[in-house]
Amino acid sequence: MLLMKTLSKFLLASFATLCIPLANAADDEAVKKDLAQLQGEWTMVSGSANGEAMPEEMRKEMKRLCKGDEITVMMGEQVFLKAKLTLDPSKKPKAIDYEMTEGYTKGKKQLGIYELNGDTFKACFSSPGGERPTEFKAGDGLTLSEWKRKKPEDTKAEKK
Repeated sequence: MLLMKTLSKFLLASFATLCIPLANAADDEAVKKDLAQLQGEWTMVSGSANGEAMPEEMRKEMKRLCKGDEITVMMGEQVFLKAKLTLDPSKKPKAIDYEMTEGYTKGKKQLGIYELNGDTFKACFSSPGGERPTEFKAGDGLTLSEWKRKKPEDTKAEKK
């Protein structure tokens, strides 16, 4: 009887030890998949900060470039922000963090949530030092934005 209990505990511990790396591997694959989907150039569809909608003229100037785990947001030819990003697609809603490397919040961290749906990316971030948002909404201390992937043919048309 003692042998069976010991064997059961051993098998349970072994099974748990095997499952943890498998879960981590699945998480790593989900991160890689979402990171791959974020690559390239995006144009802003809508945006708001602290509950105020971004003026149309400004919104039209915004573009987002993702290369590897770095994001650059430009307003026209001016760098608006640069950040190293970290994703956690296992959270509900999915979590995204920006470690700011350029811009007015350089050196700070912003916690956010994101949603990827084909060629559409939506994100909601708290101000640096704020708690991670739990829903996609405009409000005090929150930045909400939606982006559309720029198609290669859009870039070709601009160069003509």
